[in-house]
Amino acid sequence: MNSSSTRNAKSDEILKRLLGLHPKIIDLSLVRIERLLDRLGRPQNKLPPVVHVAGTNGKGSVQAYMRAVFEASGYKAHAYTSPHLVSFAERIRLAGKIISEDELSNLLEECEKENDGTPITFFEITTAAALLAFARTPADVLLLEVGLGGRLDATNVVEQPAVTVITPISLDHQQYLGNTLAEIAAEKAAIQKRGTPSVIAAQVPEAAAVIEAEAQRLGIHMRRSGIEWSVIHKDDEGGQLQWRRVGRNLVLPLPALPGAHQYGNAGTAIAALDLLDESGAFMIPDAAIAQGLMAVEWPARLQRLTKGPLVEAIPADWTLWLDGGHNPSAGEALGSWSAAITEPLHVICGMLNTKDPRGFLQPLAAKAASLHAVSIPDETNTFSAAVTAAAGNDAGHRRVFEAETPAAAIATIRSMESGPAQILICGSLYLAGHILSENS
Repeated sequence: MNSSSTRNAKSDEILKRLLGLHPKIIDLSLVRIERLLDRLGRPQNKLPPVVHVAGTNGKGSVQAYMRAVFEASGYKAHAYTSPHLVSFAERIRLAGKIISEDELSNLLEECEKENDGTPITFFEITTAAALLAFARTPADVLLLEVGLGGRLDATNVVEQPAVTVITPISLDHQQYLGNTLAEIAAEKAAIQKRGTPSVIAAQVPEAAAVIEAEAQRLGIHMRRSGIEWSVIHKDDEGGQLQWRRVGRNLVLPLPALPGAHQYGNAGTAIAALDLLDESGAFMIPDAAIAQGLMAVEWPARLQRLTKGPLVEAIPADWTLWLDGGHNPSAGEALGSWSAAITEPLHVICGMLNTKDPRGFLQPLAAKAASLHAVSIPDETNTFSAAVTAAAGNDAGHRRVFEAETPAAAIATIRSMESGPAQILICGSLYLAGHILSENS
């Protein structure tokens, strides 16, 4: 996403060169990465136990919960996620620590050399570098997040994960994955492997049918939300999360990540951890689960900003939130979260031109006191402020404005409000990365 500081100049330069290897026609395939991994000594076969996570929404949050619990249990966890917010190095976490600039640059150069100029996508060659890093650095577990889809995603070269996880599926990336929920679900369900148990988050019926049919075809054990396990939020005693399956009942603190949708994400992570604990591969105490839920951090997921120029530009009794969600389901989660807000809520939104701005903005229309459309700075594939504003009008927002920058939008909001208010900047992880980079 956004460029990192000059200290990352070497890796940034290599990453720019790797972008030049992109095939002229993008086709999802495992051929290119398998060829490169063969030349690198097949690092995907030298990994610690792998938790493979696919889905449309909540993948990163589920992974963040699992990492926090593993670390609270005394284990060292690798983690691979995408995209990044500020620095590419965020994508690769080795035994709990973000990869160093020197190690990242050396790995990228090694992969570039072995690839020898052959066409390969940016995600494929950088995933090869990540797998090489994970194979060479000791750890107890690898939390591996799918980039796009599942069946032909570069991460699907892992032949036998310890467990697969499928988070809620909704419409996104239709140009690659299909135009229906069933088609998209089929792509994501393909990370499931014979002999590997599968944890399945709450799904709409159309997606659930496809995922379960694939699991049954493979003869694998499923742990489905609402069937084999459940999670509920209780308001008594200051708020609790209750997770259940036959033979186990956990009463836990609420997760640190805000929003009701995080209850399901936390429950999905616990279901995967429970499976691993039950198998004997790991020992995960109840206390570590509670500690992980309270300690979890995941930037740009309803993150409250507490410092920087944008925070300094608002009164002390105002609140500034940042969220990178970008599809209609993410909009619904934000709409649900916003319903509990008592102060006026003003929305600043910028989106990529591959997304559905009307579908994303519609769930926020009932609560938003105003919508301020922006383009994403330094991003060629952004919707213009005018396009996003038009989508906001179509979605039912009552007061819609265009702004040159998020800072300009905040200035307008300040002129509109005399009392306490809340501001939500949302619509894209690319926009969120820019905000974090400029507001640190």
